[in-house]
Amino acid sequence: MTNTQFAELALSFEGVIEHAHFDRRAFKVDKKRIFTTLQESSQTANVKLSIEEQKIFCDYGPSIFPIPNKWGDQGWTTLDLAHLEKHLVLEILNSGYQLVFQK
Repeated sequence: MTNTQFAELALSFEGVIEHAHFDRRAFKVDKKRIFTTLQESSQTANVKLSIEEQKIFCDYGPSIFPIPNKWGDQGWTTLDLAHLEKHLVLEILNSGYQLVFQK
């Protein structure tokens, strides 16, 4: 998956807008809550998941892993986009969107 494809998927969810967030592109629900970010230089994305979903998705392989700090302990999960299929990334994004949208 390319950075462009990822951004298109993230923006396909209702009410999502894009903003700059440090060295990343952030995708927000309702203009305030980030559900995913994209770091184009490394072709990686971070997605907010529940701890349960994080464990499930991380079992798919080494291209999906918790951020190795306190953010990862809160469900933030890194995706190595170059090694993931669109259908799986879409499923992960949907989980992150639903989690943040419901808050």
